[in-house]
Amino acid sequence: MPFERVTPEKLSTAVTRQIEKLILRGILRPGERLPSERELAERLGVSRPSLREAVADLQDKGLLVTRAGAGVFVADVLGSAFSPALIRLFADHDEAVFNYIAFRRDLEGLAAERAARLASDTDLKVIQTVFDKMETAHTKPNPKDEARLDAEFHMGIIEASHNVVMLHMMRSMFELLQQGVFYNRQVMFKQRTTRGALLDQHRAINTALQARDTEAARAAVIAHLDFVEQALADQQKAERHESIAKKRLDHEKTR
Repeated sequence: MPFERVTPEKLSTAVTRQIEKLILRGILRPGERLPSERELAERLGVSRPSLREAVADLQDKGLLVTRAGAGVFVADVLGSAFSPALIRLFADHDEAVFNYIAFRRDLEGLAAERAARLASDTDLKVIQTVFDKMETAHTKPNPKDEARLDAEFHMGIIEASHNVVMLHMMRSMFELLQQGVFYNRQVMFKQRTTRGALLDQHRAINTALQARDTEAARAAVIAHLDFVEQALADQQKAERHESIAKKRLDHEKTR
């Protein structure tokens, strides 16, 4: 019968598998620098030659890259979920914005429900820490940090849902959001009343998660994204009215 003798796993293979799992689970992120060879070998309890062999294997697989004089980094494994042509199409059509929000509402609602049920205590502490930073950023006039933390808060929920496919898909989608392809978060945060409402919504999401209330977590995320959708619709309507008024004024000036 075709049985083969079982042999112990090579140390370098064990190191490779451990780093692969950290990348898969989103713990090691694209662009993140690995510890020095000496430190990493000590942490893993392996020899430096075994570590070098594992790093070489991961480089061949396209998961790690070496930068001369800088160290070893996690490769940009995310890439983009869409072609450049489709990204430009998204940016030029409002329909894509609202479809994107609907997509997020469905997936993030599910992610929040999963996070409330499956998150570790550490996951919930991370989410709480990000929310605390949001509260601090809310007191400052510049909305830039608050907008950045908004994205970080939502990604924390995705990570806490412990679904690696959802994690990497949503990270790619959030890259486009941070680039302003779908809409500009900072624009939404300019109005103080909007900033206050958004902070209250994130507080409701965080409260439900910390209480591990699955239904409340999902409902809070849905309510938040409903608000975002309406705020963007109102903003676009106001911009259209402003554009029409400007054209009328320009026309009257030329008469």
